[in-house]
Amino acid sequence: MLSALVWIPLLGIVLIGLLPRTDKSALVRFVKRSLGESLPPNAARLIALITTTITFGLSVVLVFQFDSMSLNSQFQELLPWIEPLGLNYQLGLDGLSLPLVVLNGLLTWIAIYSTEKSIQRPRLYYILVLLLNSGVAGAFLSENLLLFFLFYELELIPLYFLIAIWGGAGRGYAATKFLIYTAVSGILILAAFLGIVWLSQSPTFNYAEIHTESLPLITQCLLLGLLLVGFGIKIPLFPFHTWLPDAHVEASTPISVLLAGVLLKLGTYGLLRFGLGLLPEAWTVLSPWFATWAVVSVLYGAFTAIAQTDMKKMVAYSSVAHMGYVLLAGAAATPLSILGTVFQMVSHGLISAMLFLLVGVVYKKTGTRDINVLQGLLNPEQGMPIIGSLMVIGVMASSGIPGMMGFISEFLIFRGSFPVFPVQTLISMIGTGLTAVYFLLLVNRAFFGRLPEQFANLPRVYWSERLPAFALALLIVVLGLQPNWLAYWSETTTALLIPAATIPVEMPVESFVNISRAAISPKPLKSAATLLPIVSPVSPSAANSF
Repeated sequence: MLSALVWIPLLGIVLIGLLPRTDKSALVRFVKRSLGESLPPNAARLIALITTTITFGLSVVLVFQFDSMSLNSQFQELLPWIEPLGLNYQLGLDGLSLPLVVLNGLLTWIAIYSTEKSIQRPRLYYILVLLLNSGVAGAFLSENLLLFFLFYELELIPLYFLIAIWGGAGRGYAATKFLIYTAVSGILILAAFLGIVWLSQSPTFNYAEIHTESLPLITQCLLLGLLLVGFGIKIPLFPFHTWLPDAHVEASTPISVLLAGVLLKLGTYGLLRFGLGLLPEAWTVLSPWFATWAVVSVLYGAFTAIAQTDMKKMVAYSSVAHMGYVLLAGAAATPLSILGTVFQMVSHGLISAMLFLLVGVVYKKTGTRDINVLQGLLNPEQGMPIIGSLMVIGVMASSGIPGMMGFISEFLIFRGSFPVFPVQTLISMIGTGLTAVYFLLLVNRAFFGRLPEQFANLPRVYWSERLPAFALALLIVVLGLQPNWLAYWSETTTALLIPAATIPVEMPVESFVNISRAAISPKPLKSAATLLPIVSPVSPSAANSF
């Protein structure tokens, strides 16, 4: 089942590669006669949509077959590959990777659906998008460190070409910068993986067989530092973020959706999985520094976003700020904060994808993203009132307004991090207020006021262009009102990531699960929350109980 998520996109690539170069072929005429002219006009797009529909459907099937209370990885697949190197084809799924696998399938489908039907070189474009989908799915499912690295590097190739070929005027510079930063990230991660396995004398790179308890603390800290910088480039954290705004501004809208919605999560996922999961002792020691770094990243991203006039660049810098919350929560390493990282990764994926889609529609219809030029787009007669309304929903969700998913993720992170790092958490909360500031500037300048004459006759916005944003808005609201629908699948796995130094003696994992469940379940909140205190990884006696 898991291999299907990796290999079905590759099968789609083969089918697209076998297509004739013209849509006048007999195959295309047969498909159009059989399925109707209303479908995508070229066969490559049709195959890509069918392929991603199948993979997304399979990921949803996995959700319903997943045992949320299992302490072990599920649906495991193991095929010996290059055993002398310790490289095996080993896949597995748990509560940390499951939401991200589903998110990858959903946003890839949306990206393909949102792509212009008249795009140049469609066969190559859809091949690269499917290859990107396969690589990301493989990285989230890998349970072998070298296999993860291979998939992690695999996604670099298609994304580089997607920016370099179909990007804006500065696409060459942006793509090259992305390539260099990501290559350095991969080198650091590989060095850390090799060091972990060789120094711990593990017989293989299989995740479950690696034990680092015997390593000296200084060695663990050095290895964790490599992982932090390597994955910090991908997240991205300040000051390794400079590739992101350029990549977003030059990338097409569908690629920006994938970049912000899915690819950044490889950094946060890898940091939690391999940094916190394999080196918990070093993580405990360095966590105060991580929390401080998170604060710097949050505030820098927020203040820089305020200074932007390009809507797309503003949303890009907001990602720097919101990804900083994940590092803060990971540093605190409490049941609530780690669960909050999953919520933040999913909520940011949905919200940022929605915002980039809407910015793309505005740019397509007006020809500009400058908020000093745009005005009055909410005009109900000649503007884009529905797009404007969706944008208001998106910025409210990103600002953490109650009733939306952004509020749930930030509440879990702040509530779980405050007992451990109260000062850093309070300062990071300023970032939430600043989010409201820069997005209020965006909405107020671009969508309110009098519609200028130059925008009086804007092209019509079709429902096909609104549909992806509507779907994402619905998910954001539903998961904001029913967070248990996500927490149910992840709380057991996130509890297992808590460093051993923070777990009270003789306290079973089930008690940690009760804590995270209590935070998002209305009825049993008081009774379940008293089962376990939130304990600081730095000073276990310093934390207060619920």
